[in-house]
Amino acid sequence: MNHYSLRRLVYATLLAVLATPLTVQAQAKAAPPIDGVIGKLQSFDGKSLDVATAAGVVHVVVKGHLTTYKQIPSDLSHVAGAPYIGVASAEQDGKQVAKQIFLFPAELRGAAEGSVLTDPPGATSHSRMTNGTISRPAASHSRMTNGTVENSNGSTLVVNYQDGSQTISIPPSVPVTLVAPQQVTFTPGDVVYATTKKLSDGTLVTDKIFQFIPAAH
Repeated sequence: MNHYSLRRLVYATLLAVLATPLTVQAQAKAAPPIDGVIGKLQSFDGKSLDVATAAGVVHVVVKGHLTTYKQIPSDLSHVAGAPYIGVASAEQDGKQVAKQIFLFPAELRGAAEGSVLTDPPGATSHSRMTNGTISRPAASHSRMTNGTVENSNGSTLVVNYQDGSQTISIPPSVPVTLVAPQQVTFTPGDVVYATTKKLSDGTLVTDKIFQFIPAAH
């Protein structure tokens, strides 16, 4: 091997070594999606809950220490620094306009991946949680986009999520709430989101439940 080829080999090897730690760090920053169930609560006894989803009623068992979350008032100044957000929006004049913004804590980053209806089968109106590939909803449907903030300039918000992003117009009066650990009294009919894990026997278990309260219209 001549000196020129040897220098090229050493240079290429050095670049590979230098690039490896950067790649590992970038991968470590990406939060894995959190599986979960969202829908209308049918029953809750502290040990398990039944949730009516678009696919039917789902039974979830409480395992370990249960943390419950509810919404407390916040404002737009906290949006840019939030580790994970959700934006309920509706299409107006060909663009998504925010109706409500949720600021999630770090332990719920990755929650609500995908797009699911929050209403039980047969409902006449629907809400949608979206974090993934975006499909164009019907005009009467609302959308919820969950992800991390790429850019916020006060009038628009760009939310990044797995495989895409969504640009949403932000009215100055849009309600903003912080999703925080709080004692919650659940009642049938509440819209809830429970993070879930599936055991080897197929049982779904949870240790985190969020009581979702839509903004008043």
